[in-house]
Amino acid sequence: MNNALKLGAALAAAAWLAFAGTPASAQTRVKLEPVARGINTPLAMVQPPGDARMFIIEQNGRIKILEGGQVRPTPFLDVRSKIKTLFHDFDERGLLGLAFHPKFKDNGKFYVTYSAHLDYQADLGQMLWYDHSNVVEEYTVSSTDRNLADPSSARRIHSISWPQFNHNGHWIGFGPDGMLYISTGDGGYANDWGIGHNVTIGNGQDLSTNLGKILRIDVDKRTGNKPYGIPPDNPFVGNRNALPEIWAYGLRNPWRCSFDMGSQAAELYCGDVQQNSYETVKVVGKGQNMGWRRVEGMMRCFDYTKPDDHPATCDKSGITPAILEYNNCTAKPQGCMGISVTGGYVYRGANAAWRGKYFFGDWSKSFAEMDGQLFVGTKGGDGKWTMEKVEVTNMQGKTPYVLAFAQDAAGEVYVLTSITTGPNGSLDTIYKIVP
Repeated sequence: MNNALKLGAALAAAAWLAFAGTPASAQTRVKLEPVARGINTPLAMVQPPGDARMFIIEQNGRIKILEGGQVRPTPFLDVRSKIKTLFHDFDERGLLGLAFHPKFKDNGKFYVTYSAHLDYQADLGQMLWYDHSNVVEEYTVSSTDRNLADPSSARRIHSISWPQFNHNGHWIGFGPDGMLYISTGDGGYANDWGIGHNVTIGNGQDLSTNLGKILRIDVDKRTGNKPYGIPPDNPFVGNRNALPEIWAYGLRNPWRCSFDMGSQAAELYCGDVQQNSYETVKVVGKGQNMGWRRVEGMMRCFDYTKPDDHPATCDKSGITPAILEYNNCTAKPQGCMGISVTGGYVYRGANAAWRGKYFFGDWSKSFAEMDGQLFVGTKGGDGKWTMEKVEVTNMQGKTPYVLAFAQDAAGEVYVLTSITTGPNGSLDTIYKIVP
């Protein structure tokens, strides 16, 4: 989600919209069509395979079902008692992810990620200094009601102790290979530095930690005493200096990822929130180093002791660059486009003109007031990407904070929004993006 420490500076940022190489005026015009109202901070909406229902996760810990244009009044699952108490005004913890097993129709299994009370495993240092644990749990649908989960079926399959309250990541999704992918932030605070961070190289570059990574596990198998399996084709299997769960590394805070449902390669797209100067979208592949904290943005050298002053040279060897970059209003107000990227989806719906374009956004151009941004990325024939602002034609005033995106089985894309900075009340709306 958003970097809490860089938001204060953004309060005073003077922001005007532009992007190098593209017109300031939007070329893509859309309407936002409400599909669900009265939601509490929606962070994901997922459609199970072979199912018409959409499942919405609320940050405070409930999963609700959208069916036939209506949100069912009874939650599908409520894990609020398991989640660490959230800050009222702003928080990056909570119920963070939802994924349905590829064979959900047959086995009824699904997976959630949330910020649990700290499980420090007798580690005194963690007990004294760490904030919470981010966990992945497996559940099964009730045997008597398809619209209810069975709370007693909970099985914790993965847990990471988290140093700070922020940079949690924890999008989860099944790839076309049937494996479960988990995005993890670098552990929080700022500059990949401080308590719980590898001060020398940062957690993002440290292959001995799960932080700042994309993880890949097999939920249908077991490896040793682990409650999940390690896929034998994971890139670091057999490497004594790396965790075998790691699929890719060098990420700061991958906030919302997605597989391209219409591509044979099924590329994994992630919006990776950066520090103060730039925001990025990355296509993440097997064994790749996505750069953080050696670089910020697409390929800008980064010095964690002087985060706003990018060195002219650094070691960029082996780094896979981001596909898109734009200015962050915190340290680069001129031409800035937001303060915290929100990853989206490659459109594969009915509108032929949009197919293959990547819809994504930014939480806001300011922390002080909602000013959510919608963008579309286009891949050219030369393989290079460009981006432009999307113009919303049917909304008066500024767009709400952009929390996440969703995609249905038909390839249509939705945007999940909030009118507050914290998990407050039931005031928020999910929109379908339409021409």
